Amino acid sequence: MNASVLKKRKHLSLRNCITSLILFVVFLCFFSARWYVSVYGQTGFDSILFTLSSSIGGVQSDFLIQYVLWVLLPAICMVLVIKILLPKLPVACLFRSEKLRSFLHSKRFILQSISMCVLSIVLLVWAAIDVQLPQYIWSNLHTGPLFEQSYIDPKDVSIKFPEKKRNLVYIYLESMETSYLSQELGGALDANMIPELYQLAKDNTNFSHNSDVGGFSEASGASWTVGSMVSQTSGIPLKTPSGNQNDYGEDGSAFLPGVTSLNSILADNGYYQALMVGSDANFGGRKSYFETHGVDKVYDIHTARKDGIVPEDYFVWWGMEDMHLFAYAKQELTKIASQNQPFAFTMLTVDTHHVGGYQCKLCKTEREETYEQSIACSSRQVANFVSWLQKQPFYENTTIIIVGDHNSMDQGYFDRNADADYDRHVYNCIINAPVQTNSTKNRSFVALDMFPTTLAAIGCEIEGNRLGLGTNLFSSVPTLSEQMGFQKFNAELAKHSQYYAQHFYQ
Repeated sequence: MNASVLKKRKHLSLRNCITSLILFVVFLCFFSARWYVSVYGQTGFDSILFTLSSSIGGVQSDFLIQYVLWVLLPAICMVLVIKILLPKLPVACLFRSEKLRSFLHSKRFILQSISMCVLSIVLLVWAAIDVQLPQYIWSNLHTGPLFEQSYIDPKDVSIKFPEKKRNLVYIYLESMETSYLSQELGGALDANMIPELYQLAKDNTNFSHNSDVGGFSEASGASWTVGSMVSQTSGIPLKTPSGNQNDYGEDGSAFLPGVTSLNSILADNGYYQALMVGSDANFGGRKSYFETHGVDKVYDIHTARKDGIVPEDYFVWWGMEDMHLFAYAKQELTKIASQNQPFAFTMLTVDTHHVGGYQCKLCKTEREETYEQSIACSSRQVANFVSWLQKQPFYENTTIIIVGDHNSMDQGYFDRNADADYDRHVYNCIINAPVQTNSTKNRSFVALDMFPTTLAAIGCEIEGNRLGLGTNLFSSVPTLSEQMGFQKFNAELAKHSQYYAQHFYQ
């Protein structure tokens, strides 16, 4: 074999490797987008970006298996089909003209390259539209004045605590929304999946988008757990630093250190604070965010093992199921309450996480769908936990807030069980607050409004009744969503903000 032939073969091999790699990346993007939207729904590209930039240490293993089966394998198969089978098809033989056949054969590489480029562009555009990338790019290319015009810095506002400071138990319920109610109660389903949570909201304070038990709209920057936690405690959406999204907050560095949050304010006022999750607290930078803003103790699956709540090698679902989480919370709350110091205890459930939820031994098999079993079980467990709290000696001076973090990302469940045009909202309930209001129904509000509302719920008087971009819902002041209309307000939230970058990242 002469040198020229060998060089040509090496050139062809290199060309095939490069084109195969390009095709693999293109199909990987396409199938990833298709899979993500089919599983999670349209959550916005900001939540996708944050998820991609976080480590996978806390990710449930079934998701990785699904990704391999529904994304990696199809991408590999499509590359093999295109690179092995298609070149062998006798396309030129379809034409009678000898000159045309000869021309097609001589220009085969050029035609293949053009075809590959066209296919790649079509697939990439399709994927981009699926994950709402164009909207994300548009929003980031447009700088909005929302923060300059409407942001209220808590440092500039008088916040007066009651003489006897109240305790706070804040319970984030994973993916808990009012869609799980029956249609006759304003929900999306044939039957009520959360009767206990409905009754708690009915008997206590529930801010609603309708005239019955309802909730708040999911806003930009708050459509995933960490984003919602930041929004509910600081009155701002979560936007990670440009060029520094990768593992933001997970390396122990400060997380939005320029923000004055609920936890910052409570820390400055002598509160002992704790965060408890059933998974790895480092996931998504949650531990860093809360510790940056004054939380004294963080509990998670790792501390649960050390404290004997679960065995040393225990790991199910995302860490440990909620029945262990609530047992752990009871144990630690009893200790915390004995310290004769006002406290704020925050916890996050996990059993109702997508996809399909987790069925613990407390779940009943009375529902057709396993996800509904998890939802119904969560409702019962939360009600039992609230009942326990109400029997404790510290309850009289304690406000309980129960709120969903965001709408469920189990898109398949809603495709099967709810009308496509149903407007979904996130659950909320406030128990034993020292303040009341007649303006709880037919409201337009978002996670950001929980920040000042929470302070009001523990008896604080807030000058102007606004903090961050949020409004105290117990007051008569309209929310920004009510002033601007939700769609316009949400569009402004998504835009790039120089104020945000300059004030909150450092």
